[in-house]
Amino acid sequence: MSENFEFKLIATDGMARRGEITMPRGTVRTPAFMPVGTGGTVKAMYMDQVRDLGADIILGNTYHLMLRPSAERVAKLGGLHEFARWAGPILTDSGGFQVMSLAQLRKLTEKGVTFRSHIDGRAYEMSPERSIEIQGLLDSDIQMQLDECVALPSTPKDIERAMELSLRWAERCKVAFGNQPGKAMFGIVQGGDVADLRVRSAQALKAMDLKGYAIGGLAVGEPQDVMLEMLDITCPELPVEKPRYLMGVGTPDDILKSVARGIDMFDCVMPTRAGRHGLAFTRRGKVNLRNARHADDPRPLDEESPCPAARDYSRAYLHHLVKSGEALGGMLLTWNNLSYYQQLMQGIRDAIEAGRYSTFAEETQAAWGRGDIPLLA
Repeated sequence: MSENFEFKLIATDGMARRGEITMPRGTVRTPAFMPVGTGGTVKAMYMDQVRDLGADIILGNTYHLMLRPSAERVAKLGGLHEFARWAGPILTDSGGFQVMSLAQLRKLTEKGVTFRSHIDGRAYEMSPERSIEIQGLLDSDIQMQLDECVALPSTPKDIERAMELSLRWAERCKVAFGNQPGKAMFGIVQGGDVADLRVRSAQALKAMDLKGYAIGGLAVGEPQDVMLEMLDITCPELPVEKPRYLMGVGTPDDILKSVARGIDMFDCVMPTRAGRHGLAFTRRGKVNLRNARHADDPRPLDEESPCPAARDYSRAYLHHLVKSGEALGGMLLTWNNLSYYQQLMQGIRDAIEAGRYSTFAEETQAAWGRGDIPLLA
């Protein structure tokens, strides 16, 4: 295992990239989907289940872990890997998005942001330096700069102000991060849905010579075609030899189309949140287990799935669990969903290496389009 943070491209197919990120705690095969472990847990899953599904890296949330149990407590207990019993790499976000979307009575200045916890109303301050300090206490392997993420739609003036502030904060985060062998700090491209702001942000971050680059401020209310247009504009401005991470995305279709534009890393709460609400992702598309059509169906969700949740339990049983509000329903569907996402990522990686990514994407989308299995006669 490398003692340094390294990224190498193994194959390309059009703009799609197959690569590997190596770090002391493990290798991340890209394109990669990172299950979201917001508060030190991937909801409704054991960590060994997450690992066995094929996930190489998970995401932890700086804002939530700062509030409870606190970064200092996690550090005292050996860091987030030991605390959560996850031996592989962990990426932590900066907390900026949650501060902007969840915190109460927030006040933004050049110094940082002051806010009150959405849990108990306690006052906190988050500066670029404090964000990096917290992520260091958590001992994450990839740390994100603090940024300001504006919701869309917003005015070009507000988007530009947030983008410029995020660039200044990136410089401060880089200084605070310093030189940490085997770890990386990523900058975050902002600019909303304004093309020239995206280009300016990407070029300025590229000049900072960071170890990786994220694209933020998308999937925050804009249509998919706008998101994809921003990727078409942004990705060519980023270094070929550095990993690219699209934050908070997304649906399987978002992932397919973003990989085609050169994205290497993804995270999203969708597979876990959907599972807790009765929605399954499968190779035939989405299946809503709340629907009455499943109440008497003895067939499994997907008889060809490698995941026991999809293969070994009847649709009738899953429907019963979901309708009854049983915790096991959310657990099984989350297991299925994360399994499907990791199967999708493995299929993507294999297709890029084989030089048939466009065909793979078309076949996958066609299977979704055909829909679920017919009703029982």
